[in-house]
Amino acid sequence: MPSAARVFYLIPGLGADERVFQNLLPLLDGEAHVVYWLTPEPTETLPHYVARIAQAVPPDQPCFVVGVSFGGVVALEIARLRPRARAVLVSSIPDADALPRLLRVIRATRVYKLVPPQLLKLFPRAGQWYFGVNNGEEYQVFKQILKDMEPAYTRWAIDRLLHWDSTNVGRSIQILGSHDRVFPPGPTPVEYLIPGGTHFMILSHAPEISRILNALPAE
Repeated sequence: MPSAARVFYLIPGLGADERVFQNLLPLLDGEAHVVYWLTPEPTETLPHYVARIAQAVPPDQPCFVVGVSFGGVVALEIARLRPRARAVLVSSIPDADALPRLLRVIRATRVYKLVPPQLLKLFPRAGQWYFGVNNGEEYQVFKQILKDMEPAYTRWAIDRLLHWDSTNVGRSIQILGSHDRVFPPGPTPVEYLIPGGTHFMILSHAPEISRILNALPAE
């Protein structure tokens, strides 16, 4: 696939939007589309939700679906429905077995059902540390994303992430940061490990990520 024909569909992280791609978009070779989150129905399953999201990706189009964090889970689920789409995970996990210990504890204790997601809006500095957000422009973008976060969507997405059934999920290309606290590198090798990258590296390490994406082998 020549670079001129390369097509990317970009899925932001949980509660985020196109702002996380502001440093990456100008660096991509080819056609790029941001996929926007839809409002989930209260009891909607992840496969049903993804089927709606996947309508943005033509069934017969060879492309890369690039998902950040929870967007990586959605990218993998889209690839189930779009055989010509290849999932690329940025700061995400390739299957449910890779869920880190902290999130497994949160799932087991169900504490996420007791703590309102909007609480993070009151403590942005704690979020800054956990997600690895640099001071300055990055922090301002992060705070604005927190401010705009929809609690109902966030609670739904956290539940679907923690209870994701990744059985028979397809292969993916994983790009992970060496200093990611949310999804820290484990014993399993990843295709691309970015030194110093955090969970928010889609902004801070956009040049490195763009070079990887622009050099991905064709089908």
